[in-house]
Amino acid sequence: ATANSASTADPLRAKYMSLTSKSEGEGEKLAQISGGVYYPISHLSQIQSAYEDIVRQLRTAYSVTFRSGSVTEKSGSNRASPRLKIKINRENTFVKLGSVVEVSDKQSYQLKPESFPQSEQIKSENFQKIDFANRFSKASANFFNAQNSFDFVVPLREISFWQSNEIFGEVGRINYKQFLGDNLRETKFETFDVDESSGAFLLANDAEKIAVSRWISPKRSRSYPYERVYDTLRYEKRATIIPVLKDEGLGGERDFLQWDTLSLMSLLNVFVVPAFYKNATKNTRRADQITEQKLDNEYVAVKLKEIFAFKGTARDWNEAQAKQLKTVFEQARDAYREISKRTKTYLHDETALNQLIKLAENPNAFAEFSRGKSRRGQSRELQSIQPKEALLTDTKGGVTITNLAGGKYFFTCDETIVENGTLSLIEDKHSQRAILPSENDIKDGLLKMMIYTNLKNVRVGITPVKEKSVLRLTSSKLAGSINSGTNEADAEKFFESNLLNVSQTNLIKKLFQEARENNFTIIIEHAETAK
Repeated sequence: ATANSASTADPLRAKYMSLTSKSEGEGEKLAQISGGVYYPISHLSQIQSAYEDIVRQLRTAYSVTFRSGSVTEKSGSNRASPRLKIKINRENTFVKLGSVVEVSDKQSYQLKPESFPQSEQIKSENFQKIDFANRFSKASANFFNAQNSFDFVVPLREISFWQSNEIFGEVGRINYKQFLGDNLRETKFETFDVDESSGAFLLANDAEKIAVSRWISPKRSRSYPYERVYDTLRYEKRATIIPVLKDEGLGGERDFLQWDTLSLMSLLNVFVVPAFYKNATKNTRRADQITEQKLDNEYVAVKLKEIFAFKGTARDWNEAQAKQLKTVFEQARDAYREISKRTKTYLHDETALNQLIKLAENPNAFAEFSRGKSRRGQSRELQSIQPKEALLTDTKGGVTITNLAGGKYFFTCDETIVENGTLSLIEDKHSQRAILPSENDIKDGLLKMMIYTNLKNVRVGITPVKEKSVLRLTSSKLAGSINSGTNEADAEKFFESNLLNVSQTNLIKKLFQEARENNFTIIIEHAETAK
């Protein structure tokens, strides 16, 4: 009898073929969703075809993302989306943007070299051009036109921004006049308790006073530490207390002190007290977290007493503290061990911390390791768009700043635009619910202006450029636009039309005065976040 091949087929082979077919289907779906290309390889000859196709794609490698719904049929507009983002993945490639068109799902992953004509001139200059027609408010554009150094905001004009080249600058000393700083409350040293103190305060002994700020976390992007430091900078002697480590528990974050935080404080002439948390309680809402962390007050008080008596510069003090970081990290580790036992809460594994403690034996090794982490953090931030941001352009850029003492700072600037040899570094602060961004946000931006306005030898890649600093304050509640160059009559109309109270108008006037005195620009206008 002739056997039926279907009934006698190897069951393992049948199962294999079933799984293979299923995986191919899943692969096609995944490629469709991600916009990628699926290559089903069943013969060796197909590997060569796939390779050649990939090479063609790499020659025009790019990615484009934009806010959905930003161009509607009602508007009849075919201009580029205001949230259009271009990322060039290969040097010397050029992507030409035209009208926004609809692409069917089946065509979304097909790339053809002839679709991307290249301009030799632009290719040689190594930058991309994008049309930002009608992207800026009329008031902002008029102001920039009047200044003749911000032509990039002219409507219907093609501008260029540098996408593949990093921004570099140098800073020597900080020259800056403050007008917005708060009057700090005074605390007697005899009754001082760091955990009961405000974010910034005046600490007084019998002979002198020190303006002191306090960080909640060593991470610079959390809890507005720059705002607190800013409030102390108009005082002759100032210090800041920074925990070298903060562990919120296995279900929370863990942050370490970065070397260049010390360097930045030295640049600002701020004495640093590297401290550690000694007590905490279990988070009643999250069993895998701790809360209400308290610094070792006795340790902090001893260090502040030493600063009162110290006769050298903040840089001298901070360099001495850097040599003691290993000991402070060890104290922080031991304290967290006790907190973990007492609260019966798992904290993060100590392996990375112990490696950091080992590196801290050598300040140079610690600095290099720390800068690597800062650099990676900057790269991650460059790839992200915060939901609270309301940016005019998607030109976020990394700014690497060095000082004469070898400090290196990795900043991320919200918008970086080059026009006619001038680089504009734009810091954006937005409020969705309030009429103005919070003072915390504003002061955080002002500290960035303090750094940017003192930059020297600025370059994009290897190309020297002039630099302009801009702080842009926006709100979805505002109507219209003014800037630090607006005349008094127009400013008053803006205040009245937006029903700003006396406190808010005085805040804006102080901000504009600070901008004019320090040669940067502040823009206040309506804006919406990306949907």
